[in-house]
Amino acid sequence: MKLNNKIVIITGASSGIGKSLAIECAKRGANVVLAARQYVTLCEIAQDLEKQYNIKALAVQCDVAIEEDCEHLIKQALTTFGKIDVLINNAGISMRALFQDADLKVLKSLMDVNFWGTVYCTKYALPEILKTKGSVVGISSIAGYKGLPGRTGYSASKFAMNGFLDSLRVENLKTGVHVLTACPGFTTSNIRNTALAKDGSQQGESSMDENKMMSSEEVARIIADGIENRSRTLIMTRQGKLTVAISKFLPAFLDKMVYNVFAKEKNPLLK
Repeated sequence: MKLNNKIVIITGASSGIGKSLAIECAKRGANVVLAARQYVTLCEIAQDLEKQYNIKALAVQCDVAIEEDCEHLIKQALTTFGKIDVLINNAGISMRALFQDADLKVLKSLMDVNFWGTVYCTKYALPEILKTKGSVVGISSIAGYKGLPGRTGYSASKFAMNGFLDSLRVENLKTGVHVLTACPGFTTSNIRNTALAKDGSQQGESSMDENKMMSSEEVARIIADGIENRSRTLIMTRQGKLTVAISKFLPAFLDKMVYNVFAKEKNPLLK
């Protein structure tokens, strides 16, 4: 399925991977519906895309943690374009705090955005995607395959997203709907800067070396290719593929490897 002339909804489209996905889809000729809480920023991105790529772009203010916002997003897309071909569930937040120190509201916030945001948008978009035999995409993480220390809520939300998408894929084996789980490695974006600390505030500074990470533009290209090729799962880095493989065969060894990696991050939570 080529993206040319398709209608693509992207949540979390105001920055990072979401913004890069909007640009990549527009480059390929798709009309895009951009959703995020930052409405002014979305409008600026939409205007730039229309001018540069001669496509149509719609900005919709949406907090995916609110079910009514997700329903409104899908209705706005249908009112404007009359159909939906692809839904990319990209909106997400992270955290950085040991579970013993974290306020439970932090974990709830991550589940509300990362998991329930995906469920809400997919629920309202699926009837239309069934008509077009289109795609449902979830931007997950290697943290959905291996629990990461200091990211209990993040890993839990991504494990839940993976299970949801896997079940949805099996349910739609005979309907023509394509379900893609995309798992970038660590990517240069502001997700670590906006990660929630133990009290729910934003940590404000990344604890990791951003220079060695994938760019959001590279991630967007891989995901767009995956949609066009109707791929099942995308694990995008050698480190990610290795993590998934070791988790199957040497899980206790992987526990130690992951511990040692996170014990070396800036201002480590593990001692």
